[in-house]
Amino acid sequence: MVAALETERQALAGLDLDQIMASSLEKNGLCDALSSANPAEVDDECRGLLEAARRLNEVNRQVRNLIAANVSARLDALVGSPQLYRATPAYAYAGAR
Repeated sequence: MVAALETERQALAGLDLDQIMASSLEKNGLCDALSSANPAEVDDECRGLLEAARRLNEVNRQVRNLIAANVSARLDALVGSPQLYRATPAYAYAGAR
């Protein structure tokens, strides 16, 4: 999962839509495989990898949101009208913590 999330991060940085979609499919498959795991049987090493994956997933989520906000702002500038719907973010960016 950590490798899949790293691949997704690189795809997001390069705006590689095909790789982003491939990473998404890979993550879904891995989540399906992990869903049958018994949390009581997870050792410390695996728990550490799961926590690293959780952090990477959060960073990737924030990057996706920043990209979406940037695209939205550019579209608003091209159209010359304000955005019709603007949700206030309910999260903090990684740098703001």
